Amino acid sequence: MGNLFIVATPIGNLEDITLRAIDVLKNVDLILCEDTRKTKILLDRYQIKTSTLSYHQYSKLQKIDYIISLLKQDKNLALVSDAGTPGISDPGNILIQKAVELLNNSIKIIAIPGASAVTAIAGISGFSTDKFLFLGFLPIKNKRKKIFEEISKSQYPVIFYESPYRIIKTLKELSSLSAGQEIMVCRELTKKFEQVFRGKIEKVIEEIEKSPIKGEFTVIVKNK
Repeated sequence: MGNLFIVATPIGNLEDITLRAIDVLKNVDLILCEDTRKTKILLDRYQIKTSTLSYHQYSKLQKIDYIISLLKQDKNLALVSDAGTPGISDPGNILIQKAVELLNNSIKIIAIPGASAVTAIAGISGFSTDKFLFLGFLPIKNKRKKIFEEISKSQYPVIFYESPYRIIKTLKELSSLSAGQEIMVCRELTKKFEQVFRGKIEKVIEEIEKSPIKGEFTVIVKNK
C-alpha cells in the first residue's frame, strides 16, 4: 500500500512552506489538488515537477475510487488544498474518510503540517485561546440565526471564515445579537494587502465598510 500525505501549503505568502512539504511534493508519485492551476504556481516556484490530478468538492465517487486504487498499487500521493491545511473546511476530508473506511488502516495517512488561517488568527488575536471554537465557513442560508446565537453565547473565542460578499451582513447580524463584542477580522492574511481590524464589532464594521472588500476574511469573536 502507498502512503497518503496531507500537505499544508501557504495561505498567501509562498515562502510560508516547510522544507519537509517541499521534499514530500517532489518525491510522491502524484499530487491531488483542489485547483491544479493554483497549485502549479506553488510548484513552479519550488521547481517541483510532480504530476498533478484535480480533486475537489465536485469530484465524483469514481475519482475517489481511482485514487484509492492508486494507493492499493503502492503509489504515494500528496493531498493539497488551494491554501492552508487540507481537511479543514475543505473537500479533502471526504477523501481522507474514504481512505480510512475502505483501506482499513492498511495505509499510512501522514500529516505534513504548516500554514493555517485558524492558527494564524488565533496567535495574533491577543484573546485567550487556550480553548476556542472553530466553525469554518458559516452557512449561507439555513441555520444562520442559530449559528449566530451560538457564537454570541460562546464562553470561548469563536473563529470562522467568511467571503467578501457576506462579511458586512454577517458582522451586522452578530452585532444585533450581542453589541459590544470584541472582534478581530483579518483580510488576505500573509498576502501583500493584508489588513487586520480590531476592536468593538460596531467600530470594525465601520472600518471594513471604508476599505476594499476583497479576498477571504477570517474572523475571531470574543464575547464579554
